[in-house]
Amino acid sequence: MTDVIPAPALTRVPVRGGATFPVRRIYCVGRNFADHAKEMGAEAPAAKSDRGSPVFFSKPTDALALDGTAAYPPGTQNLHHEIELVVALGHDAPAGMLAVEDAQALVFGYGVGLDLTRRDLQAAAKANGLPWDTAKGFDQSAPMSELVPAAQIGDLASRTLSLHVNGTLRQQSRLDQMIWDVPDILHELSKLYALRAGDLIFMGTPAGVAALEAGDVCIGRLDDLIELNCRILPPAV
Repeated sequence: MTDVIPAPALTRVPVRGGATFPVRRIYCVGRNFADHAKEMGAEAPAAKSDRGSPVFFSKPTDALALDGTAAYPPGTQNLHHEIELVVALGHDAPAGMLAVEDAQALVFGYGVGLDLTRRDLQAAAKANGLPWDTAKGFDQSAPMSELVPAAQIGDLASRTLSLHVNGTLRQQSRLDQMIWDVPDILHELSKLYALRAGDLIFMGTPAGVAALEAGDVCIGRLDDLIELNCRILPPAV
């Protein structure tokens, strides 16, 4: 059978050492740091037992920006940065609900990403009880670093995620401040989706989200282990 249009190219994220990681889906976690939940006007759990259920949304795979640039998007006057740990799955989850203790075995590696957000569109959607798709899933809304195999990162809890914009620190937090850690999130996602090799999970952002302008240079880091460099370009004409 002949395709009626050329097949879109598969999105592939570089892996440290020279390989690539073909991407299947992108899942994103909202409100996964208590300080960010509070700055967005949401309730933050006082204890792990009070955390309820995580908030999930998605981005299309072609939202990934892998060349170190992202154009300021149309339709917004308030583009925000959200620095995030990115988890890459190297194995399929078994059928049914994934046990928390089995979840880490699915992980291939980690990266650092930006969940760029049209904050004014998100606020309008929230006010009207509408989905966030236009605020989150636009072109080049997910700049991302290379992936690093999990064995080279070690224990995540002691690692620090940070973002500098034009040399000024905007966001910073240890990963032990996440409300749901990586195994927790994979367990919760498995209740809703069939997790597969090739999936990416953007794990949520700490406090300090703020506006970006064309020309801004963003440097995201996971300690000195992973670095993301991204420049915000003027809107495409």
